[in-house]
Amino acid sequence: MTEPHAAQRHQQRMQRKKTVVDAAIARADHDQGLLLVLTGNGKGKSSSAFGMMARALGHGLRVGVAQFIKGSQDTGEECFFRQQEQVVWHVLGEGFTWDTQNLQRDRDIALQGWMVVQEMLRNPDLQMLVLDELTYPLQYGWLDMERVLADLRRRPPMQHVIITGRAAPQALCDAADTLTELSDLKHAFRAGVRAQKGVDC
Repeated sequence: MTEPHAAQRHQQRMQRKKTVVDAAIARADHDQGLLLVLTGNGKGKSSSAFGMMARALGHGLRVGVAQFIKGSQDTGEECFFRQQEQVVWHVLGEGFTWDTQNLQRDRDIALQGWMVVQEMLRNPDLQMLVLDELTYPLQYGWLDMERVLADLRRRPPMQHVIITGRAAPQALCDAADTLTELSDLKHAFRAGVRAQKGVDC
């Protein structure tokens, strides 16, 4: 195929693609607060949520973070985002369940944490919420799914909520406006590499 012919075919393909993309953009004609669920066994669920958080802050939005399960760990994202005036940050867990080893305490902490989230869901000044690792207390039955979904439905119309964690329950996936599953194809930890600052923590 000659170079001019290849260039012409490329231009024709891109014109057809532009028509399809422009039509899709035209169909998206309204705004709303989104419920995004980031789940799966792959690395990057919380990192993706915090990336959207940085984007929101760049647009001047006020953001709230509620971290379930995770306790007082020294993570780079917490150290950075806590310094931002537009961020409200709550650590609502006491550590991973294999560390706490106290079922009733874990349940109680999850319920107390959800009470904090309920207040955030009522606050229209918080335009984005990151509910980090929320899937675990839902999956373990520490929080009532119907109650959580009802609270999410009652939030301010333009408030975006991002939920992260493995094994998101089906009811939560069904309620999501955007659902992403990250897959684990390879991870350095299984080759004996410790969690690295700036990458894993």
